[in-house]
Parts: sequence; structure tokens; C-alpha cells
Amino acid sequence: MRKGRQDPVPPPPGGILWSVAGDVRTLLMLPAALTLQVAHPAVGAGVDQHSVFRTDPWGRGERSLRSVQLWVYGGEAAAEEGRRLRRLHKTIRGTDAHGRRYHALDPAHYSWVHATGFPCYQHALRYLFRPLTGAEERQLYAEWLQVGRVLGIDDRDMPQTVEEFWPYYRKMLADELEATAVVCELFATDARIPAPDRGPLPVRLALRALWPVLLPPLARFRVFLTVGYLPPDARRALGLEWSDAQERRLRRFSRVVRTLVPLLPERLRCLPLAREARARHRAAARGR
Repeated sequence: MRKGRQDPVPPPPGGILWSVAGDVRTLLMLPAALTLQVAHPAVGAGVDQHSVFRTDPWGRGERSLRSVQLWVYGGEAAAEEGRRLRRLHKTIRGTDAHGRRYHALDPAHYSWVHATGFPCYQHALRYLFRPLTGAEERQLYAEWLQVGRVLGIDDRDMPQTVEEFWPYYRKMLADELEATAVVCELFATDARIPAPDRGPLPVRLALRALWPVLLPPLARFRVFLTVGYLPPDARRALGLEWSDAQERRLRRFSRVVRTLVPLLPERLRCLPLAREARARHRAAARGR
């Protein structure tokens, strides 16, 4: 805790984010949010010029996922993770593709990176969990505001209600976002992605041997899911095509995932930090 000022707290146990953010189905939603982030020219330039996503994609993904999980399940560590991210982004600055200067901690840029999570959750939950009611949508947005505070974003830099959020979001789609170089790279099915370097050695060796065969269909499927779980208005803003046949295929896939994942044991259904937080919460409840 910082002297004289209380740390912001993460969303509460039992809330919507607590229920869904640690579910393995979240992994299917994150690429869409990343796409919306880097579609902002300043954010895209920062990732293009400063990120290791090309040279260490699996490590970058692992670190990003752990960070996102800490925002919700980290308890007292959540605010420290928010401070760590701000320290990390302090030196990220440069010039975007339009010749405009940017800094990663510019409130307009940093708050957009945070904001992208809400519309992507709201849209993808319809497919992978269930549609939110109006009250649940407002609750999810209120919890997402808590995440923004954990990240050190001032309330004045975030729309304070869901009713204020949607006009802000539509204006960003219309006036700011574009198919940046990083967006185009994310949708390239011929990108050279190295074989996974995480996991047991026999699995890594097998994947390395099979990677030339596995990568092309996996890349196409990744692009399909990323475009599919993007909100439709975001697809249109980025000029991404999406057919009725693709929509039917996405709904079939989502129905299978929505049916099977809840049947899995918690160790397979929930990500590690979420499992640990749930276990701590259950133990604390029993001790009351």
C-alpha cells in the first residue's frame, strides 16, 4: 500500500469477472481484444517498435496472460502489477505510421488498451457463456472500471457508465482505428511463428517436429476465431470480411465449447491463478 493512499481493489469474488476471467474460454476472447488495441495507430506503433511478440511470442503471451489474471485474482498483488505495468511502459515512446509522436502512458492511449476488454467480453460471452442481461452488462462495466483503477487509470480518463462507454467506443471506431501494420500481421496466415517452447520436453520436441504441418491450419483457425469474436462493428471498422457461413461455423464451434468446458474438472477448466484464488476464497469462507 502506498503511503497516504489506499490501493485500488480488484473486482470482487462472486462477480462476473471473477466467474469468467479465469475460465479457459477466456483464451479464445483475448486475441480479439489485442486486435482492437493495436488497431489504434499509437498502440500499434508501440507494439511494433518495442514488443518482443515476433521473437518471443509464447513468452510474451504467457506474461500477458499472467498479468491479466493478476488484475482480477491477484488480491493485494493486483495494484502492484498495475504499478509494474506503468513502470514498464514509461520508456515506450516514438512516432507512429502517420508521423505523430506517441507515449504509451498517454491517458488516451493507455485507457483505450484497457477499454477494449469490455466490448470483447460483452460480445464473446454471448457465444461462449451466455448473453448478459442489461443489469449484468452494467455490472461487468463497473467491474471493468475497477480493473482500470488497478491499472492506474484515472476515472476522468474512463467513461464512468456503460451508457457513456458506447458513444466513446463508436467514436474510436469511426475516428481513430485502422488496419495498422500489426493488425495486418496478426491476420497473416503465413507468418513465421516458432513452435511452442513451453511445456514438457517430449511435447515440445513432438511439436517442433510437426510444426511445419500443424502451423498453417492452426494459423487459419486462429484468424477465424479472432475475427469471429471481434464485435461486428469493430470488424466493419477494420474492413474485415465475415460471411453468414463463417458465422454459422463460429456458432457451432462455440456451442461445443460452451457445452463441454463446464463439464471439465476445475484444474482443467480454470487457469492457474484463478484456481489458486478460488481455493483461497473457499478456505476463507470455511474459516468464518
